[in-house]
Amino acid sequence: MKFKINKDLFPFKNNFLRLDDGTNIHYIDEGDGPVLLMLHGNPTWSFLYRKMIAALKSDFRCIAPDFPGFGLSEQTGSFDFSAESHSKVLDEFLQKMNINKFILIAQDWGGPIGLSVAEKHPGKIAGAVFGNTWAWTLKGNYRYEGFSRLMGGPVGMWMAKSFNGVFKVFMMKGFYKKPPQEVIKMYELPFADKDNRIQTAIFPRELIKAFRFEKSVEDNLKKIKNIPVLFTWGIKDFAFRIAQLKRFKTYFPNHRTHYLLAGHFWQEEKGEEASELIRKWYKNHCCPKQIL
Repeated sequence: MKFKINKDLFPFKNNFLRLDDGTNIHYIDEGDGPVLLMLHGNPTWSFLYRKMIAALKSDFRCIAPDFPGFGLSEQTGSFDFSAESHSKVLDEFLQKMNINKFILIAQDWGGPIGLSVAEKHPGKIAGAVFGNTWAWTLKGNYRYEGFSRLMGGPVGMWMAKSFNGVFKVFMMKGFYKKPPQEVIKMYELPFADKDNRIQTAIFPRELIKAFRFEKSVEDNLKKIKNIPVLFTWGIKDFAFRIAQLKRFKTYFPNHRTHYLLAGHFWQEEKGEEASELIRKWYKNHCCPKQIL
């Protein structure tokens, strides 16, 4: 997927890594120091982390990949966009990048996907920053099941293909204060081609369909339960609310929490504030000796 990037908004070098199956992963790799692995969700890409990369690259190595079909990453024709497939891609990406220690920063689908990989290699994750995500099965919750059936079913598939409708729903509901139109345009560019939109509807479908994957993530949280965790939670999110945050806290006793006056995409609305919180948390509560 190629499109013209507004370098004033996204002034970073574009890097690419080809995986064994031919998938071509785009990623940002800026700065030097402890690795911050920044994972986006649906329907965004590494552009979501631009403010945080700019703020943190002086002290950290910020690595922000695009999942296949998102941003500048390209997928093979057989890629199914399932959560399990994204997990395998991320695992191979980390291995080929030779990343042996990292702090996970995750939102939306970046949470369960990132955790699924961290649980396979518990010695590699030194800490985590979670915001508006989850780590358990959503099947049986009427809110998520309803959203999954609508946005991930025939209606959502039609919306995605016809007018990029799933993306538009997220952009409409995902912000407390909507960013300028030039920023929204950058988020939308990967989906300008109507043949590259179906993944925005598959992720909502996966909220329920991937319940075995989600259950495995929850069951294996015990492997990394002692890592230091920072919660940066947008309190105006339409998707993952305070109830989900409270549940998340029960899995990680060594946690700190900061509420952000932001929606689902808190990195966009409060990226600078979140970056400063991460820097202070790392210095005071994380484990720098294990990373440096």
